[in-house]
Amino acid sequence: MSKMLPKISVITPSYNQGEFIEETILSVINQDYPNIEYIVLDAASNDNTVNIIKKYENKISYWISEKDKGQADAVNKGFARATGDILCWLNSDDYYLPGTLKFVAENLDINKAQILFGEVDHIFDKTKEIVHSNVKNKLEHYNLKYYDYIIQPGSFWTRKVWENTGSLKHDMHFAFDWDWFIRAEMLGTEFKYVSRVMSIYRIHDAHKTNNGGEKRLKEIDYILKHYSGNRVLEAYKLIRTERSNIESIINKAVKSGLTRFDMKLLRLRYAQKLLLVPDRVLRQLYELA
Repeated sequence: MSKMLPKISVITPSYNQGEFIEETILSVINQDYPNIEYIVLDAASNDNTVNIIKKYENKISYWISEKDKGQADAVNKGFARATGDILCWLNSDDYYLPGTLKFVAENLDINKAQILFGEVDHIFDKTKEIVHSNVKNKLEHYNLKYYDYIIQPGSFWTRKVWENTGSLKHDMHFAFDWDWFIRAEMLGTEFKYVSRVMSIYRIHDAHKTNNGGEKRLKEIDYILKHYSGNRVLEAYKLIRTERSNIESIINKAVKSGLTRFDMKLLRLRYAQKLLLVPDRVLRQLYELA
């Protein structure tokens, strides 16, 4: 039966996530789908990660623990080895919800260049609070070049997309998925949104995105400049550096009965820099900041 179903290759890059990786692994190997190729690439963790991987190695197609050049490098290595018709990666602190891979297989056409993406719930590790995403709203109102509304652990694509788009930029460490999605879109890839919640994205003290600092901001700057130009980048930098002043203006706007994102007020104060950037773009750059 499994030979009739498309093979799904799941890549898990990991580094010192022994606290969470068991739940990640179990969420993959316990999927109600018989044709999974699971590849785990650990970057020589010095916690209990390797022991946990070994615990389930009979259910893992391939794993290794060695130093790499970062998360994007590990994911690229995994996809270079992968043989699936459908590809995805799941970080070692996130996990899939039951039935996700079966749903993905039923909703992707492996003969086409398609990316399927859905909703992803965020769980805050300290409080266990769950916050639901709103990908649909961003999809309907935002442009992928200005704002990354695709939540990576809720995304899956056919091999054709990977072959057409190429690998992740291994010198990026925070925004490489956003960059890759933009490149795929520019090549005419079909993006398919579904309302299903695909996975859980965990927020914790060691969460990489929250600790990206200046390196992450530089990668965002690169993406905006490379795909949208200097005018958009300069507007974003101004919004980022003047955020407290902008929020003060917005608060005054709210008290005056205007909408929270009334960019006309921002134009009055920052007209020289923002005049040539449309309101719809400014709204996205403000949220990105």
